[in-house]
Amino acid sequence: MSRARSSSSNPSGIHLLTDRRPIRELVRAAALGPGDLVIDFGAGPGTLTGPLAATGARVLAVERDDGFARRLRGRFAGAPVRVVHGDLRRVPLPRREFSVVASIPFGASTALLRRLLGDPALALRGADLVVEWGFARRVTATVPRGLEAAWWAARFELALRRRIPAACFTPAPSVDAAYLRVRPVAEPLDRRGHRALRELLRAAHARPGAPVHRVLRELGGKRWLPMLGEYAGGPAGEVPPPRWAAVARGMAAGEPGPGLN
Repeated sequence: MSRARSSSSNPSGIHLLTDRRPIRELVRAAALGPGDLVIDFGAGPGTLTGPLAATGARVLAVERDDGFARRLRGRFAGAPVRVVHGDLRRVPLPRREFSVVASIPFGASTALLRRLLGDPALALRGADLVVEWGFARRVTATVPRGLEAAWWAARFELALRRRIPAACFTPAPSVDAAYLRVRPVAEPLDRRGHRALRELLRAAHARPGAPVHRVLRELGGKRWLPMLGEYAGGPAGEVPPPRWAAVARGMAAGEPGPGLN
């Protein structure tokens, strides 16, 4: 379910994903099975909840609308589905490993990603999301514009898998949507690495036009300059977040960069 700008013909602003093709694609990509935990944020009438429950996974269906929440409880009584009547911006997140498969309200995209990708202690296995097209393009840019998005992109693989036309929703929103796939990077950072990464990203975004070598020298990390590869000679603001993560990993481990003794 997405929630876009309301109109006189759709005062609720709710747009339900009704095309079965993207629904099947999202559920299949999540690779869920018995014993897994998955959250369906903005569950609506259960369009995604049903296919998710069919995988054998335990499903948390989060829905703030009173009517939808009642329908969900009735529809999935006896199924491995727990309906959580609440706002996705505030419901507690699991302490155990979990996945997310959801068609979320467009206006809540930033808030949800902030919750899912901001805290390194959160055990997010992956997220397969339907979001607004423009938002997906911004967060998957090679060099995100904002510090927060760079923090996400340094620790997760954010991929815009495909466009989902507005016609796939009922009623159709005014803009297209996108399938945004989120997975943790293969080599996660430890606590020291996260601290180093925060320092690097803050310095780079505070002075995006400054030469990279100067930023690293001021942080005591110039010897890791070769880890930036072709970006080593350019401005700090043009370095992709995964390259900063590589430097942070080296700084945390105390290892020299490639080609250094």
